[in-house]
Amino acid sequence: MAYENLLFERRDAVAVITLDRPHKLNALDAGLRADLFAALDEVRDDDGVRALVITGAGRGFCAGVDLTSAGVVQEGPTPQNVQLDRLGWVGRQALTIHGLDKPVIAAVNGPAAGAGMSLAMACDMRVGGAGTRFRTSFLERSLSPDSGLSYFLPRVIGYSRAMDLILTSRDVDADEAYRLGLIDRLFADGDLVTHAVELAQHMASMPPLAMRTAKRVVQHNAEVDLHDALVTEMGGLDVSRSARNDLAEAFASFREKRPPRFTGT
Repeated sequence: MAYENLLFERRDAVAVITLDRPHKLNALDAGLRADLFAALDEVRDDDGVRALVITGAGRGFCAGVDLTSAGVVQEGPTPQNVQLDRLGWVGRQALTIHGLDKPVIAAVNGPAAGAGMSLAMACDMRVGGAGTRFRTSFLERSLSPDSGLSYFLPRVIGYSRAMDLILTSRDVDADEAYRLGLIDRLFADGDLVTHAVELAQHMASMPPLAMRTAKRVVQHNAEVDLHDALVTEMGGLDVSRSARNDLAEAFASFREKRPPRFTGT
């Protein structure tokens, strides 16, 4: 599928989505948001894609909402589905990225601010380089956090550190971001997307059904007590074992001391 506001490419079993509005630091307008939702659907529905990297074109990751287009009023009556959508696109962005049951890595190649920071936080992991920057930004616009930031940020770095970044709306550079846990790996040199793809390819080499189930189990168990977590783990084992060829391959490759070749079957 062709997109106007992002680049979509496949590197073996890894998809790379590059937000492509570099003149606006990849700020989210209606066109980019629509393309991003469509590309995420494409990743979800393609069994050949086992992991995803999201990054930005040019010198920025995503500057948040494009404020130059935020006030544009749609002509004609508002569709009923829009009126009934209490979450809005910001909520759907958070749910769609977080709910994608394949590994999602944000390659934060530059500033990530506001809803752009939320987008990065919704991913499973974040990698960064010297140019990585974070800023919550919402209070500067007389807004409380949206797009899932109030949910993701305390879970990523803890409550008090999240409140520090939200209530001060200060810049966080790459070194501090790594210390706080905003990024999981900090690369001093080389192409950041290449590093992210290599990490994603390692994940993509794992049994895909077990991997997708593992993500579901871990996300679910972050919100429940131990008993419910153990029950969910047992259910996850049943789903993972249903890929009988991969189960057999896991043991065969171990016995034969060779790299496994998992098919998802």
